[in-house]
Amino acid sequence: MLYHLIFYNFALRIVAIIDDWHGYSANVWLRKESFRVMKLRFWAYPLQLQHTFTVATCSRTTTPDVLVSIEHDGIVGYGEASMPPYLGESIESVMAFLSRVNLSQFHDPMMVDDILDYVDHIAPGNCAAKAAVDIALHDWCGKYLGQPLYRIWGLNPANTPFTTYTIGIDTPEVVREKTLEVEGRFRRLKVKVGVAGDHELIESIRSVSSLPLTVDANQGWTDKEKALDEIFWLKEQGVIMVEQPLPKTRLDDIAWLTQRSPLPVFADESLQRLQDVTRLAGCFHGINIKLMKCTGLREAQKMITVAKSLGMQIMLGCMTETSCAVSAAAQLSPLADFADLDGNLLISNDPYEGMKVVDGKITLNEKPGIGITDLR
Repeated sequence: MLYHLIFYNFALRIVAIIDDWHGYSANVWLRKESFRVMKLRFWAYPLQLQHTFTVATCSRTTTPDVLVSIEHDGIVGYGEASMPPYLGESIESVMAFLSRVNLSQFHDPMMVDDILDYVDHIAPGNCAAKAAVDIALHDWCGKYLGQPLYRIWGLNPANTPFTTYTIGIDTPEVVREKTLEVEGRFRRLKVKVGVAGDHELIESIRSVSSLPLTVDANQGWTDKEKALDEIFWLKEQGVIMVEQPLPKTRLDDIAWLTQRSPLPVFADESLQRLQDVTRLAGCFHGINIKLMKCTGLREAQKMITVAKSLGMQIMLGCMTETSCAVSAAAQLSPLADFADLDGNLLISNDPYEGMKVVDGKITLNEKPGIGITDLR
């Protein structure tokens, strides 16, 4: 009887141990699965501009911005949505869109095409919001592989172009001050034109700098023949390229101007996504690709491939952005003929450190992903 009682108690303990082990295993499995779920986080982060930024259509001192992170397997990728007024997006619209993004249904962030196809089909538009997810996902993948994106794509960092530094429309005194502030740091300047006083603005810069200039009219010119006269005059002032001289929908007039222009003419507002590239061939010499307009790096790569096949030149541009989005775009810069990747230099509250501009040239680092460090 005693033997049976001892055996019975021993059996009960074994059952308890097995139950405990099953519970422990289940908890470990749940923790592992929780660890492997893709987590999307986002928060508003308005950007403060160092100077009032004026173009042909508006002025502002801030830019709405939303920062994003994707976490999986202990790796965090960072992204960003920057929304200048003309894009039609806002902090509220971006956060509403991102609230609809369910990444928990995906278990492998390397399935970039599947994930971004899903994101793109959640709702039309919302390009900056989609770009934020795209950038964070690419950053995660690069970190997972332990390599910067430009190396994963087989690009030579020595082939990066010089970037311009943007001088907004302002009084002659302020324009001269802004120009002198960046003396010795850049090899090219970009000037916003398209309003009365363009000549005075260019002459103000020329009074203190002989650097090559690019100009962006932001659709500010309306008469194609006067625009052509302006371009000939600008060429005499050392301008090397013109962006969006006429309203974006007037493609026939733009084609007329491009055929006669002594300078390359690039599309900005006329271009947004991949489907726009082929219809702009023959209207412009080149295209200005911005991640916030084209939904991110995946589509930007496709646009570059199509444009080059059509004999068009490539420019990589940006909005006023943090080093997150600017460094992401810079990963593609070895493929570009022109670059205007200075958005992070125009703000005073950049929370990241990323690609550098050294003697005017985009300089990529060895950090994995998009190459940024979180300074917060």
